[in-house]
Amino acid sequence: MPQAEPTEQAEQTRGQPVVVVLGTGGTISGRAARSDDLVSYTAGEVSVADLVSELGLQPGLRLESEQVAQVDSKDMDLQIWQRLCDRVRFHLARPEVCGLVITHGTDTIEETAYLLQALLGPTKPVVLTCAMRPATALAPDGPQNLADALVLARHAQAQGVMVVCAGKIHGPADVTKVHTYRIDAFDSGDAGPLGVIEHGQVRHWRPWPSIDSSGVTDQSHRLKAFQALTALPRVEMIFSHACGDGLLVRALLGESTVHAAPRLLGLVVAGTGNGSLHRLLQDALGEARRAGVRVVRSSRCAYGRVQPVEGDPLESMAGLSPVKARLALALDLMEG
Repeated sequence: MPQAEPTEQAEQTRGQPVVVVLGTGGTISGRAARSDDLVSYTAGEVSVADLVSELGLQPGLRLESEQVAQVDSKDMDLQIWQRLCDRVRFHLARPEVCGLVITHGTDTIEETAYLLQALLGPTKPVVLTCAMRPATALAPDGPQNLADALVLARHAQAQGVMVVCAGKIHGPADVTKVHTYRIDAFDSGDAGPLGVIEHGQVRHWRPWPSIDSSGVTDQSHRLKAFQALTALPRVEMIFSHACGDGLLVRALLGESTVHAAPRLLGLVVAGTGNGSLHRLLQDALGEARRAGVRVVRSSRCAYGRVQPVEGDPLESMAGLSPVKARLALALDLMEG
């Protein structure tokens, strides 16, 4: 694995605290044929070194950059996550590093943030940032997001994994992409953002993410097992809706027994309202549980959390969105 390469700026700031910027691709590094094209661009075209160099040197800051991956984040996979965990852990262990920034696509940034907090639980700031417009846009949002992320990464009291976008600081358990194209595309539900970055200054309102306060279950004891995986434990998501019939659940159970597909180990069901389920879907989920599949309950709603009902056979996921509940369950089903 290549080491982070000091930028030309870093050579001028020897002895100062280091912020390492890890690139994984995404819209922030995307290019389009025309500057007015905000849709038909190719993500992951501009190197992280170029993104950093275009910002200019911040006083008192030494920067290093490293390209971990160069993908559209819709295609994020286990191998990139494993590589990213390895590089984040390596740089966090360096005493001169005060924080990390990760450039990432918006589509799965909330999943990566959750995963890094669960497996690493960093005591230094690890800040994921992104863009809704490509680097070639007339008014790209990536440079400001990256500059804000660098401010947070060097903040003396900050810790844990966070997402910075449009001046807002989001925690790993709450952050969700809620809009398809607006620059301010992320929301933190009822809890609200952790804080904001205004004119290069951090204003925080809630505790920084930690093992006790992030809302993410500590899975650091499973990091070694995670790094050795060739595939995550198979967990699928099912949504409850009008006219539900449970056929998808039965199809997944049949696929695991008839075909060579990995055995289904878990199901996340996104219920309506307070996690309520169509009666036919509930019957099918009961069959899945009797077949040894672990079934947990989440909600389709953007706000609120499932309030457990006494005697409910399904576990609720403490307010996690369906995609984060899938990750939490997959990690919990790992051996080790």
